[in-house]
Amino acid sequence: MDNGTVFQSHELGHEPEVFVQTQQTPQMQASPPVSIPQTTVKNRPSFPKGNIIKIILGLLVIVLVAVVIAVVIPKILSGGNKKVNVVYWGLWEDNSIMQGVINDFQRDNPNITIEYSKQDKKQYRDRVLTRINNGNGPDIFTFHNTWLPMVSDFLLPLPSDTVSRNDFSSYYPVVQKDLVKNGAIYGLPQNMDTLGMYVNKSLFKAAGINPPTNWNDFVNDARILTVKEADGKIKTAGAAMGTFDNVNNAPDILSMLFLQNGVNLYDISSTSQNASDTLNFYTSFASPQDGVWDSSQDPSLLAFSKGNLAMYFGYSWDYFTIKQFNPSLDFEIVPVPQLPGVTKDVASYWANGVSIKSKNQKEALLFMKYLARKDVVQKLYSEEAKTRPFGELYAREDLGDTLATDPIVSTFEQQAKFASSSFFVDNTYDGGMNQQMNSYLGTAVNSVLADTSPDTATDTLSKGVAQVLSQYGK
Repeated sequence: MDNGTVFQSHELGHEPEVFVQTQQTPQMQASPPVSIPQTTVKNRPSFPKGNIIKIILGLLVIVLVAVVIAVVIPKILSGGNKKVNVVYWGLWEDNSIMQGVINDFQRDNPNITIEYSKQDKKQYRDRVLTRINNGNGPDIFTFHNTWLPMVSDFLLPLPSDTVSRNDFSSYYPVVQKDLVKNGAIYGLPQNMDTLGMYVNKSLFKAAGINPPTNWNDFVNDARILTVKEADGKIKTAGAAMGTFDNVNNAPDILSMLFLQNGVNLYDISSTSQNASDTLNFYTSFASPQDGVWDSSQDPSLLAFSKGNLAMYFGYSWDYFTIKQFNPSLDFEIVPVPQLPGVTKDVASYWANGVSIKSKNQKEALLFMKYLARKDVVQKLYSEEAKTRPFGELYAREDLGDTLATDPIVSTFEQQAKFASSSFFVDNTYDGGMNQQMNSYLGTAVNSVLADTSPDTATDTLSKGVAQVLSQYGK
């Protein structure tokens, strides 16, 4: 609207002078006539034009100031009255869980509506990137911590008023490494998880042994706990390791071993002997002579749930599957074994980022900042824990100790302090880099089981990994 106003000024008119003339007295004599002066009605005084213009302009200024104070400034402070719809794609939480924190945010920001949508995990990465590329994708979307090489071109670097470097340092070290590229932060984690060791307490008690803390004891305990039929068929397995296709989280277990044994995952050839030794160690659990596991076993998560497996490596979410299948199974979760002088584990988690093509970046960033608040993270955990034994584990290290006494999740949370990520990771449903890397890793394991030397298998794996990394610019 044109705020300019044209004012027209009019001159005050002058009334005509009125002259009143008296009659002369008739001439009485021939003397010179007496002149009687005329009486003049003087003009009414006029108000100067300049003063009126000044008054009008002054009133205009007062009105404009009043409008700014009453209307414009409040709009600026509140972000305006424009209604904005922010679309948020997640993967794991139902709308009912998220709605509580969303309602709180919308109450403080009435002009912003958060539209949360839980997505199908199948082909999710391809779907979200295709939609973003076409200009009709979400404003905020969830991605796995290992996906940054694949999705960074679609993510908006987060400004410091969304997350400062000081705030970012409250997350675990693995987060500070994974979600940063060229010095910019591209996402904020929504959870954290690490690989833990599930142990069947009944089987350990019957054998009279305690859960191992190092790999030497792990090997010995796995052999003690393995029960075989007369024909050599495994009835109860000591540990689910050695094969690839029927071991849940096999890529993650191998990642943990690689990390502990000093393998450089981004340049395997530079630590090829370490990688070869790791492959040899892993596959030895499925050796025909004294193996504790083989390809005929049920998938390891199912085998453990049935009570036919003594030690299972899994993440926190595996707890729900085990309990659902066998509520009466007596088990506990302990830290993964370590090599002497080494304390390392593998992390797998999900983060949120803002689409580079979002038309509502300001509002999306505001919601991202809100979700990362300490009190909001705690509230979301509480909401999740109302419907299941525990919520998504904290990615903030300054909240980790609040779960230190929880018998279920404390192990996963405490291991996050020394965890690292790996592109050899299962259950990301990425259809891209992770899947390609796992394919090369599975081939390496199966080739060793088929009597290929670990050194040869490692060389092939190294070349495959290098090829995939070059594809994604790593």
